[in-house]
Amino acid sequence: MKQVTDFIIIRNTRYNAMYSRLTLAPADGSLLSAIAPGQFVQVAAETPGVFLRRPISINDVDYDKNTLDLLIRKAGHGTEALIALKEGQTVNILLPLGNGFSLDAPADSRPLLVGGGVGVAPLLYLGRKLKEAGYKPEFLLGARSASDVLELEDFSQVGTVHVSTEDGSMGEKGLVTLHSTLNSPVGRIYCCGPAPMMKAVAAIARERNIDCEVSLENMMACGLGACLCCVENTVKGNVCVCTEGPVFNINMLNW
Repeated sequence: MKQVTDFIIIRNTRYNAMYSRLTLAPADGSLLSAIAPGQFVQVAAETPGVFLRRPISINDVDYDKNTLDLLIRKAGHGTEALIALKEGQTVNILLPLGNGFSLDAPADSRPLLVGGGVGVAPLLYLGRKLKEAGYKPEFLLGARSASDVLELEDFSQVGTVHVSTEDGSMGEKGLVTLHSTLNSPVGRIYCCGPAPMMKAVAAIARERNIDCEVSLENMMACGLGACLCCVENTVKGNVCVCTEGPVFNINMLNW
């Protein structure tokens, strides 16, 4: 069930000048709706010149504490205002939106969760849900340098973590798609990040006949399928990513 609710900032964890993690709870004390990994929210950024809500992936959910976490990268005035929010301030959020990842990987399979940049955001909650379902998730996190590798401790608490940095300052040097762990047997790949990275991962999955789901990051203005900003061409024709996705099996995409 969708909610339009004011959330209070419980904590703002600033990783660096570009990234912040907001921990939020419904300001009125209401309980969170059921949230699937891979779903997203639309956040109102109350700052001059910003009129549209900003789509943000759900990073993590704690039903015991009734909180959710959003990992936000500063990309403009709207997200800049969001990462500057302080403890005790409120923000209006529309949630949960879209369709998430599948949790029905083959039994005893090795699920590999591949993320690049802020695209790692939905993989933390996905990894937790896979672990709860009895899987042993592994993460492959790609970044430009060690300072851009986000939430490493959190991911390490959920599963095995592999890291790839372009400058070699952490993990293996090079693009995430060249990491050696991709040469190991994989049951299913889940992926989120820049489009070129996801397309490269999808190509590897197709070549090796591995089931693969990706979370698209098309521009979304409304989150409800009304504005048509996020249309993606698929094997079924043009669809709105915000309502039909953002998660798609690669067999549905014309990549």
